[in-house]
Amino acid sequence: MKIQYPWYDSLWLSSYVSAKKLIKDKYPYKYEEFIETFEPLKTNSDFQVKKINDLFDKNTLDVVKALIYQLKKEELEKHELFNFGRFIIHDHPFFCQLHAKVIDFVSEAVGEEVESSYNFLSLYNNFGVCAVHMDAPIAKWTLDVCIEQSEPWPIYFSQVRPWPEDFICETRDWEACIKNDPENQFTAYLLQEGEAIIFSGSSQWHYRERISKTQQQNYCYLIFFHFHPTGQRKIFYPKNWANLFGIPELDNVITAQGSPIRYEFAVNDPQRSINIVQEERA
Repeated sequence: MKIQYPWYDSLWLSSYVSAKKLIKDKYPYKYEEFIETFEPLKTNSDFQVKKINDLFDKNTLDVVKALIYQLKKEELEKHELFNFGRFIIHDHPFFCQLHAKVIDFVSEAVGEEVESSYNFLSLYNNFGVCAVHMDAPIAKWTLDVCIEQSEPWPIYFSQVRPWPEDFICETRDWEACIKNDPENQFTAYLLQEGEAIIFSGSSQWHYRERISKTQQQNYCYLIFFHFHPTGQRKIFYPKNWANLFGIPELDNVITAQGSPIRYEFAVNDPQRSINIVQEERA
């Protein structure tokens, strides 16, 4: 039986919990190995969100802004326009260069060695919103950089939480269940242009309310740089688990059908990631 959760980017957790249940029920001698394998993907409970004032210099930010305004419509990915009110672009070559430059900085900030997973430019418009969610662990760490905006737009983070494997909501409003849960303590952060923030998206609930309509054109342009612990890439892909643990049945419980593009990009289709392609060619 496949377990499902309602929030965006939850398909990885669905696969993990379904696989965990299968192993516990049918292969208990493998259970401890399975649990321990994924421990590096979890975040220490004492981690705190970190705000950075001057990560990139003015010249770099100007180059990024110029690049954004030179983009052609056909270059923009449109699959998140309806649910998020944004166009996106994954792994643009220039952003991949910036991504590589900040690896050491992020490693020091989060207290563990990391490597880049993927990045994307997010161009929010008048309909911008980001429903509460946790990310798949291939984005255990996120460096979120504000490039340009009509006005500061709050992002809300909970403290580090255990993976919500036993999530239950007794109403249809699952977002309210998460936001109003007294165990989740949300804090709002505002970013000015050029500022950045580091958080653990796979262990911190996070969201943005609908962008305030204070002007004719309301917008927020951000770059998300995602990172994961060094040397852990294989375990991010549920399709690898059957071989990794020697249990063919795991292929029957991983959840990929109907998954959002982000999940397919980051978890099921390594050929789409420039960084992963380079690693596999090495």
